[in-house]
Amino acid sequence: MKIAILGTGLMGAPMALNLIKEGFTVTVWNRSPGKTAALEAAGAVRAETPALAAADKDVVIIMVTDGSAVRDVLFSQGAAEHMSRGATVIDMSSIRPAEARDHARRLAEMGIGHIDAPVSGGTRGAETGSLAIMAGGEEAVFAGVGKIFDAMGHAILLGPPGSGQFAKLANQAIVAITVGAVAEATLMVREAGIDPERFRAVLKGGFADSVILQQHGARMQAGDFAPGGRSSLQLKDLENVLAECEAMGLSLPLTTLQRDRFSELVNRLGGGDLDHAALFLELLNRNKLAQ
Repeated sequence: MKIAILGTGLMGAPMALNLIKEGFTVTVWNRSPGKTAALEAAGAVRAETPALAAADKDVVIIMVTDGSAVRDVLFSQGAAEHMSRGATVIDMSSIRPAEARDHARRLAEMGIGHIDAPVSGGTRGAETGSLAIMAGGEEAVFAGVGKIFDAMGHAILLGPPGSGQFAKLANQAIVAITVGAVAEATLMVREAGIDPERFRAVLKGGFADSVILQQHGARMQAGDFAPGGRSSLQLKDLENVLAECEAMGLSLPLTTLQRDRFSELVNRLGGGDLDHAALFLELLNRNKLAQ
């Protein structure tokens, strides 16, 4: 299969490398061309525009920031227009379910398949090819791109178009709430004079253990907030969670609280470009404590 990847940032670049390692022919495009240099060295071909990247490809993978950016590269910048009938778009960005359904409908009218396939696992999962991939779309289209998903992680088809995006929103609610809980636990033990590293070690294998506890707890202890998953994107996802649930008549109190905390971190404390583990900084600020 010939693959184009539109968006080679923190997540898209390691995903592209894994596809190259599996022997796929990969063309890449990124809004900032300099971010494709390592991929070109690994064997990828750089395209100047999304349209040129998508032309004559079997599969176009999109990994950009939000629904408007997906719509832009697909329809405004001509990627979809230059794709062949029978080709497939795999949108691995995190966008609203309604946007994914709209894109699937528009592409179907052009004879192009569509799978919405947002991911969980962060940059580490992207690098190791162990992403959790939440897919929505038609079974036949999903089956046709199974080998591509296998190179990046583990994919499960959850339902019709938009289902993957809805599952990702639920995932992001869990992530945000758990990051908040880990931040509070880390602060508690630190202020009690307990080494947070030993605290994480003693919880391994217990009910409170998690990837977030081990990875982000270590980040909080070290004050290492270089972005794996940006706080601004976490906030965007939480806003989308609450918008979807409001339309369903649902109230999510913990998610609402975390949305407000991430809003404080991003909009008042200037932490939008920091990793979402930087919610620990919001907690420190709330308690008037130094890092």
